[in-house]
Formats: sequence, C-alpha cells, structure tokens
Amino acid sequence: MTTQLFKNYIGGEWVAGAGTSINRNPSDLGDVIGEYAQADAAQARQAIAAAKAAFPAWSVFPIQERSNILERAAAEILRRQEELGRLLAREEGKTLPEAIGEVGRAGHIFRFFAGEVLRHGGETLPSVRPGIDIEISREPLGVIGLITPWNFPIAIPAWKIAPALAYGNTVVLKPADLVPGCAWELVDILQRAGLPAGVLNLVMGRGSVVGEAIVDSKDVAGVSFTGSVETGRGIAAKVVSRMGKIQLEMGGKNPLVVLDDADLDVALNAAIQGAYFSTGQRCTASSRLIVTAGMHDRFVAAMAQRLAALKVDDALAQGTDIGPVVDQNQLDTDLAYIGIGQREGARLAFGGELLERQKKGFYLSPALFTDADNTMRISQEEVFGPVAAVIKAQDYDEALALANDTEFGLCSGIVTTSLKHASHFKRHSQAGMVMVNLPTAGIDYHVPFGGRKGSSYGPREQGRHAAEFYTSIKTSYIAP
Repeated sequence: MTTQLFKNYIGGEWVAGAGTSINRNPSDLGDVIGEYAQADAAQARQAIAAAKAAFPAWSVFPIQERSNILERAAAEILRRQEELGRLLAREEGKTLPEAIGEVGRAGHIFRFFAGEVLRHGGETLPSVRPGIDIEISREPLGVIGLITPWNFPIAIPAWKIAPALAYGNTVVLKPADLVPGCAWELVDILQRAGLPAGVLNLVMGRGSVVGEAIVDSKDVAGVSFTGSVETGRGIAAKVVSRMGKIQLEMGGKNPLVVLDDADLDVALNAAIQGAYFSTGQRCTASSRLIVTAGMHDRFVAAMAQRLAALKVDDALAQGTDIGPVVDQNQLDTDLAYIGIGQREGARLAFGGELLERQKKGFYLSPALFTDADNTMRISQEEVFGPVAAVIKAQDYDEALALANDTEFGLCSGIVTTSLKHASHFKRHSQAGMVMVNLPTAGIDYHVPFGGRKGSSYGPREQGRHAAEFYTSIKTSYIAP
C-alpha cells in the first residue's frame, strides 16, 4: 500500500521537503499514518519571506473578512471533530475521548478569536494639556514564529495560530517533528477557509534545523515556543539578543496537596486524572502528590486500588483509560526515572512495568512512588510520563512549603473542605494557575494560561490576554 505524502505549505503552495519522515501510531507500530515532508533551513527562510511579504496586506485586512475566515475554520474543525480526534489518537497515543475533546477545544479557540477580531479595541484619554486627545491602540507585531510540542498536537497550534491571525500577524508554524499530522490538517483547513497566500506557512522538520532558522531570523518579530526548559532558555537568549519578542511555556513539576479533611474520592479523582490521564504527558500533570499525615495511608492504599482498575491499552480501543507513551525515547526516559526513584530510596508502590498488548506499542503501567521526599530527582525534575510520587507532610504549613519548593511554577492544586486553607493556598501558592478540589490538568480556553519561575516566560497565552504577546501598543497624540 502506498503511503500518502504530506507536504509543507509555503507562500500558498504545497511544497515537497528536503526529505521525509514516517508518522507512526504509538499504539500500533505497524500503523503508518503518513509520510511527512521535512523542510531544510532554506525552506524555512522561504516561509519567513512569504510571511513577511504577506504581512502588510493582512495587517489591515478587513476585520469582518478576517473573522469570517477564522469562523469557517472553527466550523470545519468542529464538524470533523471525531475524524480529527481519531487522527490525533493515532499519532500521539491520547485516548480517543481525550483526543476528540482536544479537537473540540481547538475549534472553540478559533471561534473565540473569530469574535476577538471584532472586539479588538483601544482607549481614548484626555491629555493633561488642553486641546489634545490621546489614542492608545494595539497593532500586530509582524511575522510570528510558532514552535509547538507533541503532547497537544492540535490544541497548542490552535491557541497560538488563532490569536496570531486574529490580531493581524502572519505566521510560520513548525510543529513537533513527532506529530505533524494534526498541524498539517489544521493548516489545510485554514488555507481552504480563505487565508491569503503567505499569511500562514507550515514547515515541518527538525527543531535543530527548521526551528533554529525561525529563531535566528531578524524578520521574525516574535517567537512563541512550548517545550522543554533547556530548549526554551536557548531560544530566549537568541531572540532577545536580536530584540525580538518571546513567549515561552516550558513545563512544570506540579503539586497536588491533599489535606486530612479532604473528601477521599475527590482527592483520588483529582490525583489520577491529573497525574496519569493523557499518559501523564501534560505540562500541567500533578506528578507530586503531597499528602498530610492523617490522610496519607488511606490515600496511598486507595490510589493503588484505583490504579489497578485502570485499563492501559490501544488509544482507539473502547474503555481505554491510559494510552501508550508517545515514542521509544519518552518510554526510555520514563523507565530511567523509575529506576532513579528506586535508587534514591522511594518505594515503587504500584506499576512502572512494560506491558504487552495485542498490538506492539509503547505501553507502560502507571507508576506510583511512596516514601518520596522533595529533594529526590523524581520530585524535582519533570518526567513527562505516567509517574507520580507521594510525599508525606505533617500539616498544611509543611505541605504548602513543599508545594512551593520547586524551580517550576505552572500549576498547583489543593483538595480540602476547609475554606480557610483553600483561600490561603490560592494566595500563597507560587504558581500561575491554582486548582481547588480539581485536577491540576484541565483548563479553559478563554482565560490566561501560564506560570511562574521556570515554567513560563513572557506574556500569558489564551483568552484576551493573548493580545499582550501578539500586539504592540501605540500611543497617539492628536491636536486639532
């Protein structure tokens, strides 16, 4: 059977790459999704040039027409939600219900920003000098480079592309090399929705080649990146050195605090969904479960029972709770950290074993460590897999201190029936997002997303706050 070739999209044309890569299903390694073009640095530069040429017209494109394009894209995404969800589950390994939900979220993001095109406003203020008026407006930056990760193959490209286009920028998108399929479909939908040539460009390929060309280009006014801390810091240094604008989302080591007064079922649901769903491959995953002494033993025993009941299998199979790890490299990383945790003295209370299923894939049982402390590597370094560690705290004060004792600050959670402790935690947690009696993973698309410390850098993503990155403020003084 012939494998379909999916090309890059540059200047309104589908263009073959300098090479190709095979996109495989991590649930079934015999399932080839397609062959995808790999751009080289020269093609990345061509895409940047096309975006630069398209910017003057797009930046002043009639707002109703711009809104209509985004709305048409939203409608198609939502109409094809199950089809695209199946593709997402095949290429990333997310369970089919989770994948369909992610596609729905992408559609709603485009619908939200179709409205934002028309709501985008400014301010008028009187001057302290008589007879002078002041207008404060926002204008698009120019060419935006978007570098997206593999764990949300359609939602993260959507929440970067939609505001970039809504506010009048042109885009060069480099999706994760591991999961190009959903990004390709998204670009195809947008170009058929009526985007002028050059406004959105897709260059698939290696970050060290395509990503570097985007980051280094003086014609790229801003770069929005989601990925590892190490890569993000390197990108920031390069972009800032040429006075470009930067937005980074780089991960987390998120705590879920469970107090003695917590509802045990609420705590278990929050912990399992936050730590293990999406195979733990979320920057918002709660990989540190900080449990106070009076709840600790009951919580650990109940967690092991709940984990034993979860079904780890093909992402497309009915009833699967946890799909495969995304690829061999990530599986090797997960297994390495499981070994590190054991050598550090933590007890592997459940899971952490390779699993065999009907089809060959990257299957790992969810791993739960107990007897961990906050100095261990499994408590401080992001694993990005179905691995969580329980850390015992004597009381709320120690739990809060442990929760904040990390170089990350993306998301945190607390499970408690105490309004006093919930309110105190919201105020004193050193995280950009705080959840009360909810999983740390699971956010809305119309509100700001981002963290503190090593998790995020630059303006927030999503919702109306996206304008902070994708636009520049202009202040105009007018005298008669």
